[in-house]
Amino acid sequence: MKIVSWNVNSVRARINNIVSYIKDENPDILFLQEIKTQDENFPYEDFKNLGYKSYVFGQKSYNGVAIVSKSEVSNIDKKFISDDLKQSRIITGQIQLQNKKIEIINIYVPNGNPIETKKYDYKRNWLKKFVINTKKKLLKNSNLLIAGDFNIIPEEKDVYDFKRYENDALGKLEIRKKFRELLNLGFKDVYRFLNKDKEEYTFWDYFAGSWQKNYGMRIDHFLLSNNLLENISSININKKPRSKVKPSDHTPIELEIN
Repeated sequence: MKIVSWNVNSVRARINNIVSYIKDENPDILFLQEIKTQDENFPYEDFKNLGYKSYVFGQKSYNGVAIVSKSEVSNIDKKFISDDLKQSRIITGQIQLQNKKIEIINIYVPNGNPIETKKYDYKRNWLKKFVINTKKKLLKNSNLLIAGDFNIIPEEKDVYDFKRYENDALGKLEIRKKFRELLNLGFKDVYRFLNKDKEEYTFWDYFAGSWQKNYGMRIDHFLLSNNLLENISSININKKPRSKVKPSDHTPIELEIN
């Protein structure tokens, strides 16, 4: 089973690139973030024509997440946490993998910049709630898969120049500790689990030739509960979509589980 996470930075603006990617890569499930559209304006037909069903938690112009899947996703929930600003940032569901019922969680964590503002407080509180509720969820189902745009640089090797980001809401120690807290509940950052020292990125800004210079960062992640690690086949950051015309500033990260 191929599961993909991708912050598409507007699903309607990128629909041609997304359709092209699906035709090339044939994923079973797509976790999309920052879809930037209300539920009723989501391009359901484009995905339906490719054999996918869409589960959407949208928001006008900003944020928004969706799960696009070939097979049925049950128990869809858009209220995993109580969001202080009522933003559409998390959607969960359940899939069946052989005899395992797996809880899937698609997240778009707040950016939090600039620090020393309410935006940073919002991110910090959001993550605190997310950790608490994930811990509760694990008590009910120990098979969890979390993926999405975390807006967190876990380690210094996950960004081209850490000094520039150590006092940024993506690289601040307090925020990186929240990521570690999440892992300590019983998860592995799958990319880092399989690639101890490799330096690859999932995001390159649109400015100052960041893509051409490879000034990127790894902020899109797959977290898998420890008892699912035996099911991992591979993980891959697919850079091709970032090189397309009118790309998202993020690129897909692809997990294969068996």
